[in-house]
Amino acid sequence: PSPASPRQRKREKAATMARNEEKAMSMLNRWLRVQSGEENKKEERRPYLASLCESLPEAEKWRRQIIAEISKKVSEIQNPGLGEFKIRDLNDEINKLVREKGHWERRILDFGGPNYLRSGAQLDANGQEVPGTKGYKYYGAARDLPGVRDLFKKDDKPLNKRSRSEMYKCADAAYFGYRDEDDAVLLPLEKAAEDEAISTAVLEYTERHSGAGAVQGEDDDDDD
Repeated sequence: PSPASPRQRKREKAATMARNEEKAMSMLNRWLRVQSGEENKKEERRPYLASLCESLPEAEKWRRQIIAEISKKVSEIQNPGLGEFKIRDLNDEINKLVREKGHWERRILDFGGPNYLRSGAQLDANGQEVPGTKGYKYYGAARDLPGVRDLFKKDDKPLNKRSRSEMYKCADAAYFGYRDEDDAVLLPLEKAAEDEAISTAVLEYTERHSGAGAVQGEDDDDDD
């Protein structure tokens, strides 16, 4: 075979050096993983049921993981160019994660941890409550899907507010209760309740005094 040209030998030398450098970097990366413990650490999977968790730190860890997943998907669903089907799938996944987060928060409460369930309504990036019905919420571009926007469309007609003087016109004597004595229904009921109260009071007074008289009579007889 003909001897290699200087240019070919130069290319072969460069290729050999590149392979050696790549091999050295691979060994260095593996050594760093071994030092940090990542090489032998098995990938942990979140329990399917929150009830399978047996410690508060573990439950807190899985809740943080779910929150990170929700945040990632909420950021992704802001893009309306994903298409209707992708947006619907993402919105379903977010709602599923939110329900799962609630399970873990109840599990944390079982362990005596903080009550995350009292956090209140879910807010979007603008600080407004996430719209939804019966626990199902719509995030990001899902609010603009066909049929969804009409669910939360509000009536834009302004409310007719009455002035203070107009409200005072409606506050007549009947509003303040000054005409209750003229009520044809209320007066008979009040009269019946009053008669019943008087009869009860008279009966109690009579029984009390008649009993006291009988006791006094017995004492007199004993003295005789």
